[in-house]
Amino acid sequence: MRGLKRLRSAQTISTGHVFVQNIRRGHYELGIDTDPHARLTAAFTELTLAI
Repeated sequence: MRGLKRLRSAQTISTGHVFVQNIRRGHYELGIDTDPHARLTAAFTELTLAI
């Protein structure tokens, strides 16, 4: 719990967790055309190319 001493830290971790779960479930158009087991990796690859 060292990193969650402040509310802002907990909000950041929670938001990141929700984002990753939504990518894995296919709620975004990132990595949709790939195998569900590789969807997260493909989505982050697409994000790095976009940024």
